[in-house]
Amino acid sequence: MTESNPLQAVLDGIDYPDADATQAARLRQGELTKPAGALGVLEELSIWSAGVQGQCPPHAFDDTRVVVFAGDHGITAAGVSAYPVEVTAQMLANISAGGAAVNVLAAAAGARVHACDLSVAVDTDPKLSKYKVRRSSGRIDREDALSPDEADRALAAGIAIADAEIDSGAQLLIAGDMGIGNTTPSSVLVSVLTGVEPVKVVGRGTGIDDTGWIRKCAAIRDARRRAWPHREDPVRLLAVAGGADLAAMTGFLLQAAHRRTPVLLDGLVVTAAALVAQLANPRVVHWMQAGHLSVEPAHELALQRLELIPILRLDMRLGEGTGALVALPVLRAAALTLARMATFTEAAVATREPGIGT
Repeated sequence: MTESNPLQAVLDGIDYPDADATQAARLRQGELTKPAGALGVLEELSIWSAGVQGQCPPHAFDDTRVVVFAGDHGITAAGVSAYPVEVTAQMLANISAGGAAVNVLAAAAGARVHACDLSVAVDTDPKLSKYKVRRSSGRIDREDALSPDEADRALAAGIAIADAEIDSGAQLLIAGDMGIGNTTPSSVLVSVLTGVEPVKVVGRGTGIDDTGWIRKCAAIRDARRRAWPHREDPVRLLAVAGGADLAAMTGFLLQAAHRRTPVLLDGLVVTAAALVAQLANPRVVHWMQAGHLSVEPAHELALQRLELIPILRLDMRLGEGTGALVALPVLRAAALTLARMATFTEAAVATREPGIGT
């Protein structure tokens, strides 16, 4: 990226989580009243929690925010989705009214939900469309998703959205997605950034049949051909083969890391944006955890490239931030075990006898 790119200050400001807090957490794990390693993955999650918070013991991410990035995609004209494009605006209204799965799961996990219209095909409530870039992104098998100016505006929107959540007290962020056709550009991005051939990244999305799957394969193949020359330029790649929602998510993830605020990733769409963020600055991944592994084949490929292990595997594929929300109580439990369990000394419990179990 050049010095004139508006993302440069964000990229330059991304650092690693706090090394001292991470080390203190690792040492404290060895002092808790349990055999070493007995809590499995929870132990590593607790250590990560301390590092990204810069304190040991960590708090339990009591103020978690979900931002649902909504956008339509011109590629739906190629017949890649089982649902019509009108569903995006209808579901956005449903989320705003509190009736979607993300609302139910957020309430159960103690999180709050906000929705943003970045590129829905129709006009939506002005309260949702403050950062709207355009109506629908372009049909990426034939044309660019965004103009260069639109790509910059979408990235800037994501940065501003992250700032608003963090400035108002968010301790953990979750990005969710809503948009008919959005798994197609996401799969293109994953294919380009992992080098995996298109047919291996194509999933069923909203539940397409075999004929729809073939159409989706062709659309991803053609879009990947257009995107491939830009595989080392994150902003141009988003403009050619992403969309306003994906670009905003990328800016959101990068700014969260810049602001030293951790992120719990959801499914394929958000994880595709995380791959682009990684291309922009690899350090961003240290501020992320993967909430779950969806059934979309491209999702697993993206997580492997990010070197993130999903907390849950529940065969989910809804998006909206739902998978991350189901994983949130696990992450909070991990932090609480490190914060509230007694040490052997505090509880006056004897440690293991030397030489036993070795």
